[in-house]
Amino acid sequence: MSDVRVPILMYHAVAADPNDATRALSVTPEAFAEQMAVLADRGLTPVTTAGLAAGWRSGRPLPERPVLITFDDGYEGVHRHALPVLAKHGFPATLFVSTGWIQGPYDTGGGLDTMLDWDQVRELAAAGVEIGGHSHSHPQLDQVSDATLRFELIHCKEIVADQLGTVPASFAYPYGYSSRRVRQAVRETGYAQALAVGNGLARRAQGPYALRRVTVRRGTGIDEFERVIEGRAIARTFARDRALTKGYALVRRTRQARRLGSRFGV
Repeated sequence: MSDVRVPILMYHAVAADPNDATRALSVTPEAFAEQMAVLADRGLTPVTTAGLAAGWRSGRPLPERPVLITFDDGYEGVHRHALPVLAKHGFPATLFVSTGWIQGPYDTGGGLDTMLDWDQVRELAAAGVEIGGHSHSHPQLDQVSDATLRFELIHCKEIVADQLGTVPASFAYPYGYSSRRVRQAVRETGYAQALAVGNGLARRAQGPYALRRVTVRRGTGIDEFERVIEGRAIARTFARDRALTKGYALVRRTRQARRLGSRFGV
């Protein structure tokens, strides 16, 4: 089972009427319910991020046809709309929270739409949803200083531990961006595994700190969703995303080089 390819589904908001900032990466409650029904009908077995990584780390066999259901940022619709559907099917999932976006004592006001509060996060955790870290203020971690990087990782971890009473084991990179420096810092902070994006199926060979996910969004029809979970036509489905990602990666590397050059007077 070490060469098994696992679809890790990446969701954001689940909302009937999202705002403009989150619309493209949101799904309707009806679409989410239909997608979860497809997973059940096809016999896929949802596992948590920690469960997948632990299985690959130990070499223990994974359940038959594993799949991961993940949510980024911490939008309120995950509790209102997604949780009842997950409970209906008995599906575990993973929620990656940006702690400065969650309503409550650490809220920075940066959340893009209506966000969860900590009581709701605790209810999700009690219902079998793994709570992972997603930084504090949701920056592009590969573009920040070492000090800011450490703050974002450690502060997020400490807040989740304080609010839930358990230390988060999994992390997801904001925007999917990471680098060798970022991955090393995530490891040193104590996270056991981390998810990127990449829009491809996850494999053990990717390593525990660069597992790929596939994006589920407003425009994902049920036929496309079925192809993704079956691992068919992934490259064609996300060809435009990959082209844009490669182009933006070049721009970002150029910006980073300029910043480093100005810092050292080059």
